[in-house]
Amino acid sequence: MVSFAGWELPVMYSSILAEHETVRTSVGVFDISHMGQIFVSGEKSQKWLDALLTNDVSNLEIADAQYTFLLNESGGVIDDLILYRLDETSFFLVVNAAKINEVTEWFDRHLLEGITYENESSEWAGLAVQGPRAPEIYTRITGGRCLPAKYGVDDVTHEGARMIVCRTGYTGEDGFELFCSARAASGWFQVLMDEHVVPCGLGARDTLRLEMCYPLNGNDLTEERTPLEAGLGRFVAFDKEVEFLGREVLLRQKEEGVEYRLMAIQLSERGAPPRAGYPVLGDEDQVIGHLTSGALSPSLGVGIALAYLPRDVVKIGSSVKIEVRGQGLPAKVVKKPFYQH
Repeated sequence: MVSFAGWELPVMYSSILAEHETVRTSVGVFDISHMGQIFVSGEKSQKWLDALLTNDVSNLEIADAQYTFLLNESGGVIDDLILYRLDETSFFLVVNAAKINEVTEWFDRHLLEGITYENESSEWAGLAVQGPRAPEIYTRITGGRCLPAKYGVDDVTHEGARMIVCRTGYTGEDGFELFCSARAASGWFQVLMDEHVVPCGLGARDTLRLEMCYPLNGNDLTEERTPLEAGLGRFVAFDKEVEFLGREVLLRQKEEGVEYRLMAIQLSERGAPPRAGYPVLGDEDQVIGHLTSGALSPSLGVGIALAYLPRDVVKIGSSVKIEVRGQGLPAKVVKKPFYQH
């Protein structure tokens, strides 16, 4: 167990390798009750959210979801989150645990008359069920109900209790997030255990998301880096009707190009796993960046990592070195993601 954002979270239940493999081939469950749940409503809620978030909220149909960013005035990432549209004027946001206070404070600073938001994070729990068998598990535990479409959401009542079921994920596998009242969480967890769903911890969650090059807030995404530097410009809508905070900075980067870009690095041979903070060395063994994430990939059997590197120095295919315990290990900049089905 480790402490994180005021919670005690499991790193692993059995082993990271076993849990990782289970999610890739069968089905596992992650307790994500630490994440934040915020509800926004009001006649002008769509336009208000469009002015704060980078993606185009007006494109969201009812019961659809989108990945998006909340930025500061400099274009840096306060939080990356998923926004769900529950109906015409109400939305559901799932935010990172360590960013709940920052997000609510930002909302307070920019709140408009007629807009209501409720931070209900302490009242909800969440379970992320991930893996190829997840859809059949959901149908079985809900008595025949089908999952929403991918990147969709269902706001449902099951056995008299409200549940929000989302089909997104953070592993690259199919699956769903089941958000329920905090007091109902242990019951649902036991239901999943009875279905032989394997409990998984933060260790496997990190290796699974890193193989897909999904960024981790606080490591790969920070308030000093923009979505364009992170290579996530496809989630920025420059041409939407409402201008979002940070747009001018990102527009300038789009026109002039970014100096640094979050790139994927794969070690050339198996060795000590790379970790966040390790230096990345260029042709003349000079430091050209530092890893933001790193791990041994269970699927590939070699070390993989992410780092912000200067675009005029390295490209996809460039050879670099990762300094591990004073030794420069050969590696290569590769195309994202590391893992493909």
